[in-house]
Amino acid sequence: MSHSLSTEPRHLTGDKAGLREFLDKFDVFLFDCDGVLWSGDHCFPGTVETLELLRKNGKQVVFVTNNSTKSRADYRKKLEALGIPSNVEEIFSSSYSSSIYISRILQLPENKRKVFVIGETGIEQELRSENVPFIGGTDPAYRREITPEDYKLVAAGDESIIDPEVGVVLVGLDFHINYLKHALAYHYVKRGAIFLATNIDSTLPSSGALFPGAGSMSAPLIMMLGQEPTALGKPSQAMMDAIEGKFQFDRSRACMVGDRANTDIRFGLEGKLGGTLGVLTGVSSKDNFVSGPVRPHAYLDKLSDLLESDY
Repeated sequence: MSHSLSTEPRHLTGDKAGLREFLDKFDVFLFDCDGVLWSGDHCFPGTVETLELLRKNGKQVVFVTNNSTKSRADYRKKLEALGIPSNVEEIFSSSYSSSIYISRILQLPENKRKVFVIGETGIEQELRSENVPFIGGTDPAYRREITPEDYKLVAAGDESIIDPEVGVVLVGLDFHINYLKHALAYHYVKRGAIFLATNIDSTLPSSGALFPGAGSMSAPLIMMLGQEPTALGKPSQAMMDAIEGKFQFDRSRACMVGDRANTDIRFGLEGKLGGTLGVLTGVSSKDNFVSGPVRPHAYLDKLSDLLESDY
């Protein structure tokens, strides 16, 4: 199924009237973060002023990120450190989205409530906030090489290494990924655990280059299992439903702003939002936006071009 718009997206940079007309259409702006507002720890010039302009004009701003390594509280700290005023309630991360899904949507049996985590502390903090028990994650017991003894215990389903209460495997970006974690995750899913991913981004932009993303952590499991995980980040509509449920907005008056066509823009298009806006400061190129299979309604060279509207 194609999600592209048949018309070529409008290039709004330098088009004052076009920018004003575009901004008038929306009450809510959902922002991807890395590649749109900043790259790594570098805030793009004009980001703070652009967000200020939108807020001053009564627009609601929501930060929607696929990064699962940070919790919403961590994200707020990062935003504040970059000079972007925000509160925890405006932030929607894939780790939070996953925790809500596990605690409020999945009806797990009483004896299968535990989550085996491949990921960092952001996931753990959000699972705790929803009172979801978990193992794995940043626990040093899992940050090691597999031993000959491990193979025997895993194969036998020994409870010293295979926890019988695990009902979900949740895979996010893990900077300490290893063979042992993948082996355990595989055996949990084979034993009936639900296979979830915080998101399936193949890469992660940092310091002006691309690095392995959360989807690269799921890829070996997908190969082993012949099964795709349910993903809780963009472009998954499970995440859009959760955002809409929380913020109660009119989708036709909302716009998704992002740098990646196949996640951010697709997320907005499949969510039937009134608008999608691409920026060229991250992953997707002008060619991706103009000629690719997934096209935004409009695009900018950079987010701060919105300031040219004199809105």
